[in-house]
Amino acid sequence: MVEYASVVYLNDLDSLVAWNCTRCNNLTKGFQLVELIVDLQHCLQAFVGVAEDLHGIVIAFRGTQKNSIQNWMEDLYYRRLDLRYPGVKGAMVHRGFYTAYHNTTLRPRIVTTVLGILESINGLSVYVTGHSMGGALAAFCSLDLVANHGIQNIRTVTFGQPRIGNIVFAEFFNSLVPQTYRMTHEHDMVPHLPPYYSLFPHRSFHHFGREVWIHKVENESQSYDVETVCDGSGEDPTCSRSVAGNSIPDHLCYMGLSLQADTWSPCSFILTNNENMTIETEDGFIIKMPLLLEAQAEVQDPNGPQLF
Repeated sequence: MVEYASVVYLNDLDSLVAWNCTRCNNLTKGFQLVELIVDLQHCLQAFVGVAEDLHGIVIAFRGTQKNSIQNWMEDLYYRRLDLRYPGVKGAMVHRGFYTAYHNTTLRPRIVTTVLGILESINGLSVYVTGHSMGGALAAFCSLDLVANHGIQNIRTVTFGQPRIGNIVFAEFFNSLVPQTYRMTHEHDMVPHLPPYYSLFPHRSFHHFGREVWIHKVENESQSYDVETVCDGSGEDPTCSRSVAGNSIPDHLCYMGLSLQADTWSPCSFILTNNENMTIETEDGFIIKMPLLLEAQAEVQDPNGPQLF
């Protein structure tokens, strides 16, 4: 999944649509892009497609731009739980992340596209991923697809994701989207934000589970990366919470892949090839691609490809 979380950062949309970018290789070969959503007003980007090797739909969300990440993290430090999550008593969430998914172009386009693919091809799993703010959007998307649209077999993998709700919300999320891995890396700052206060769990932000902490282990002769699968609490004190969250470089690189755009400018995208169906929206535009896979009835092998 980390390859898709990296690819969605690209602002060269021609190479993304053609799927011939330098990042569009290795585990993403054979992926068929179905829809690319670009919201210029809110500077959001996501895509939906089908991965034959996973026998599944992949939804990927772009994260925060590097040139604004420091200000964004400072804002997160002081952010409060400021929105009641609909239909769940006591559940509070981060308004900005919630509205970035629910109140923009992203949600209706993603839901419509996913439902359309599932009608065409039987037995597909749905994989949802994103990095940084994109991880927060991926979480809200996963929950939406299960709770409001009855889609089962959702598998979610996020990278360097901030906290998005309180403990009541986290428990609700865990119950509906149990096949979730929240990847953290060394001293990455963002998973430590907004702050968690163990003495006030219902008034504090609280991660959902399950965290997988990537960190280095050193001995006398070598240093190597270890993936520690943490407990299901979301706030395992022996994982990333055991170290200081003080690194931006650790946030921008996961599993050896860059999770940022190659070039940065405020909400800038390159698109010169308009042969595919491009639809202008109030906030940006959508690029639709034909779905070339034939309908299949097989359900994915549970012993098939790993999520990360």
